[in-house]
Amino acid sequence: MKQEVVERFGPQVLDGSGAIDRAALARLVFADRKALEALEAILHPRVVREYSAWREDLGRRPDPPRVAVVEVPLLYETGGERRFDKVVVITAPPEVRAARTEVADAREERLLPDDEKVRRADFAYVNDGSLGGLDRFVGEVLERLS
Repeated sequence: MKQEVVERFGPQVLDGSGAIDRAALARLVFADRKALEALEAILHPRVVREYSAWREDLGRRPDPPRVAVVEVPLLYETGGERRFDKVVVITAPPEVRAARTEVADAREERLLPDDEKVRRADFAYVNDGSLGGLDRFVGEVLERLS
């Protein structure tokens, strides 16, 4: 995958050690929609294969877990919800998200609105408070799914 990324975007996406410089790559792709689509064409199929293989591996264990969680930032945007039994959406108001990140770029522009995600989800939570509140919500969801 690294080789494909470098072939598509050039050596300027590598850091001094030869690893992908995620910040440099982000600057390129979030300024150019076609570049973003090219990166997603490289990454998304691999991500799906990885978490699908992981879930299959869990299912083959002698005592598989009752619940497995996969975090997928662009779940609805890529049609990925079809690959899951249930969907949990965690949202936060824009001002809370802005305060929690150091990255300000075009990433949010391609996301579905929160109200649409909440409408489509099986479970939803607005994460604008304490970690304790979020932990309680997660515990309740896990209890319902188990």
